This record gives sequence, C-alpha cells and structure tokens, in this order.
Amino acid sequence: MLHFADSLTFSGRKVVAAWAALPFPALSGSSLPDVLSAHQDVPWKLLSSWKEQKVSCCFAQSVVLQGICPEKATRSPLHSCESPEQVLQHYFHTQFPGAFSTSHVLQQPCHTQPPFPQFFSPLLTRRGFLLDKAQGFSSAGVESIPVLAALQSCPGLQGLLSGLCRELRGRRCSGSCTPGLEQDDFQEALEELRTLAQCYHTGFGADGSEDETDSD
Repeated sequence: MLHFADSLTFSGRKVVAAWAALPFPALSGSSLPDVLSAHQDVPWKLLSSWKEQKVSCCFAQSVVLQGICPEKATRSPLHSCESPEQVLQHYFHTQFPGAFSTSHVLQQPCHTQPPFPQFFSPLLTRRGFLLDKAQGFSSAGVESIPVLAALQSCPGLQGLLSGLCRELRGRRCSGSCTPGLEQDDFQEALEELRTLAQCYHTGFGADGSEDETDSD
C-alpha cells in the first residue's frame, strides 16, 4: 500500500485519501455509461477522517470498479468508449480535468456472504443492485455487490494535516503527549507535518473558494 500511495504522490506529498461507493449505486441491468451519466457528482463517500465530503479537484488518483457489466450503447460520449476502462477514464477526466488518473475494471463483484457484515438496505437485489422498491427478503440475502473505490491525492488533505498539527500542538501544551519525547524532536516533527500540509496548498479550497492557511 505504501508503494501504491507513493505512485500517486509527488511535489513533496505523501498522503492520499480513501473513497468508496459500497455498493456502487447501479440499477439492475444498467450499463456503466448509463450509471455514470445518472450521477452529476462522483457517487462515493470519504473513508478518511476529515470533514470534507466532496472534492472538486485532485492531483492524482487511482480508481477500481468491480462488478458492473460492460454493455454499452451509442447515446453519449461515455457510450462511445470502446472499453469500461475508457468509460471511467473519460468520466474522471470530465470530473477532475488535468488530474493524473488510472482506472481498472473487474467484472467479479465483491462477495458479501457471512461473515461479511450484513448492513445492506432492502432496496438491493441479491447481487447488490438498486431496486425501485424493497423486496420481501432481508438485507442478509445480499450475496455480492458492485464496488467503486479510489485513492486520491487532493488539496483537501491540507485541512486534514493542518488539523492534525493543531491537535498535536494542543496535546503537547496540555501535557498529554508521549512522556519522554524531547521538545526539539517534537517541534521538528510538528514542522515536518506543517510543511507536508502546505504541499497540498493550491490557493483554493475544495469548493473553489480561497483556502485558509494554518495561522497557528
């Protein structure tokens, strides 16, 4: 995982954010272009511990989709792509112009038989696709799901790292940090963390407004 994250980071950056759509919100029988065309924004949720839940730009990302059938028609630029990988590449080029992006598509879904946690909505088929109304069986009947997952290097990580820097500084001031840690070592680590946060600074936040730097 460390080497994989390294392949997505440059210019002093070392951290990536994890995103996932579990399950990927697709109607039964829908093609990948149909599903993506139905979503104006990328249909995933942040797994990393920072407040931002939407990113409008990124530096680099690697995306994996599994469990979606590759059928295509001829009604939009997405439908004209020759392969599922090209569909994803075109979609993410539109969502994140200028970002380095790799895409991988696996036909095998994510299997969810026990002991996988059965926390699924009754609005899912046994194969994890969306229904218009709930079926008679419980969510425990979901045997597999389509999944979209990504690792992403994006400007919003500056807020996560700056917040961590402030939290560590506050713990040090309150005396709750690890006993025996030398002040000079702590300050050096804190400065390295602050420098790392600044590597994600673009002058604009994830929503396009001017970003606020850490003033502490």
